[in-house]
Amino acid sequence: MHEFTFKPFDEMTDEDYAALGFKAGLEIHQQLLTEKKLFCHCPAGKYSPEYHSEILRHMRPTLSELGEYDRTALMEFKTKKDIIYRINRESVCTYELDDSPPFLINEQALDIAIEIGLLTNSTIVDEIHIARKQYLDGSIPAGFQRTAIVSVGGFVPYKDRKINLIQMSLEEDSCREFSDVGHKRIYLTDRLGMPLLETVTEPVLRTPNEVAEVNDILRRLVRSTGKVRTGIGSGRQDLNVSIDGGTRIEIKGVPRIPELPLLSYNEAMRQWNLLKLRDELKRRGIDQESFQAKTDDVTKFLKNTQYQPIYNAISEGKLVYCVTLRNFKNILSWKTQTDTFFSKEISDRVRVIACLTTLPNIIHSDYPGETISSSEGKTLRKAIGATDDDTIVLVWGNELDAKTGAQEIIIRAKEATIGVPAETRQALSDGTNGFERILPGPQRMYPDTDLPPKQVSEERLERISAALPKQIWLREKEYRELKIPEYYALTIAYSQFANVFEKVVKELNIKPTFAATVILDYPKRLKKKGFDVSKIKEEHFFNILKAFSEEKIVRDAIIIALEKAIKGEDYEDFFLSKKVDEIKIDEIKKIIEKVKETTEIKNKDKKKEIYLSKIMRSLRGTVEFSQVKQALEQIEL
Repeated sequence: MHEFTFKPFDEMTDEDYAALGFKAGLEIHQQLLTEKKLFCHCPAGKYSPEYHSEILRHMRPTLSELGEYDRTALMEFKTKKDIIYRINRESVCTYELDDSPPFLINEQALDIAIEIGLLTNSTIVDEIHIARKQYLDGSIPAGFQRTAIVSVGGFVPYKDRKINLIQMSLEEDSCREFSDVGHKRIYLTDRLGMPLLETVTEPVLRTPNEVAEVNDILRRLVRSTGKVRTGIGSGRQDLNVSIDGGTRIEIKGVPRIPELPLLSYNEAMRQWNLLKLRDELKRRGIDQESFQAKTDDVTKFLKNTQYQPIYNAISEGKLVYCVTLRNFKNILSWKTQTDTFFSKEISDRVRVIACLTTLPNIIHSDYPGETISSSEGKTLRKAIGATDDDTIVLVWGNELDAKTGAQEIIIRAKEATIGVPAETRQALSDGTNGFERILPGPQRMYPDTDLPPKQVSEERLERISAALPKQIWLREKEYRELKIPEYYALTIAYSQFANVFEKVVKELNIKPTFAATVILDYPKRLKKKGFDVSKIKEEHFFNILKAFSEEKIVRDAIIIALEKAIKGEDYEDFFLSKKVDEIKIDEIKKIIEKVKETTEIKNKDKKKEIYLSKIMRSLRGTVEFSQVKQALEQIEL
């Protein structure tokens, strides 16, 4: 390996990532805004933690078409999990529970997927073929996810180049995990089966910031259709990262785009450090063939230990196993990610596969902190024949879990001799990642025999193409030419109200920045006041701004008219009856007299501001602020 020193995240440059051979790709999952689920008639988007029954399942792997087991499925089978599904009868039927066959694919979802495929310049497949993708973690009761490729190829522009896409697939969403402790995992089934679009990019992203920026382009693109769900959990991204000499690592289920850069950085660091660790082992003469380790039951030697977790475990009748890793001294304290060490790679495996979820679940001789006493360590080393150059690792639990844990310690330690094992990892809140499962192979995919192929007709493509929205990068270019602020240009471009924005600017001659302010900012203000802004339609914005352009209402009345539209009231009657006339001094004087009768003004310096506020509140939406201020100058207060 060439020399390289990782700098802090904020100090890394594009040149640094190029030197690493950093490359990344994205798998973006987006829920589609449909009325029903993908392969049944249950309502989509009906979330609730309430449930009417529970179902227990145990997952078992099945052979692929070639008579092979997927290694991820075998790993999940080793965990021996009790999978419990919480069922709400208002959002789940027998299809989701794999007790009845699927309906034909949701046509509304397929139309949306094709539309997004066309927007990304992709080639829509001639025929949709449903496949099964095996999932043995329990997140889908059937043990597999139905998925279908809708388009291949395509691209999105990014800076001075194109980011190519591999494919887009339409698939059903999985359960929401409620808890996972020991051998018991509980899922909520409300989102199960909802239509999900997966967009896969080529691994051509060169820096962590590029990862986030390209993801944001694709996020805004799908939102520009107005046909995808928004909010927490509606969009998730899987991140694929590798460096020179490393391997593709998939980081699953990143909920927020801003988390991607730090996750990418830490995974690049992890792979670099694991490669350096491999080279250190090689220097010590340790490779796949020469690697040595053994396991001993050391429960009897630690019955009176001062280390409380092990003492408590033995008191409960549990066993303690000691794994000896030959010539591994200080390897488990080798740094991998930010404030993270190789011992966590091992601890994660024990937690996930042996289900020893109470931490700490291992202790080892490379750790200088709280552990067994030095005298106990010496006794153990002598009893099991370990030398000072060996690392000893202790794991405890019931007999089955402790044995599984000891096996996983040896497996992961041996994998260190190859560098970076192929894994699926989970994003952690501090920007690092942890082991989730072994990376699946092609054996997990096989044809679905319950559903026939579905042809995509030319008529269907023509119908969807005729109604396509403008691509966001074309809109952004046009909006920048209107000289509106960059934030408005980017945000309006993917807004569901982009068409009405263009219409009021061109047809009504409304100033672009003001139109953008009304369309983007006014709903936010109303939402803070508790209004359901989802009820605002394009015609509301157009009609209200048309009245403003014709001087039938003043600026302050726009938000009042929007309030009425949300309430379902006749907002047109409101602004048609409120003609903008010269403010009448006599009317202002009447309001001032009323204010004088009802309000005691102690601070004379604030008198004008108080009157101004009271008058504006009384005449809300019928006069401009500047008119009232000008009128006050003519009145003796």
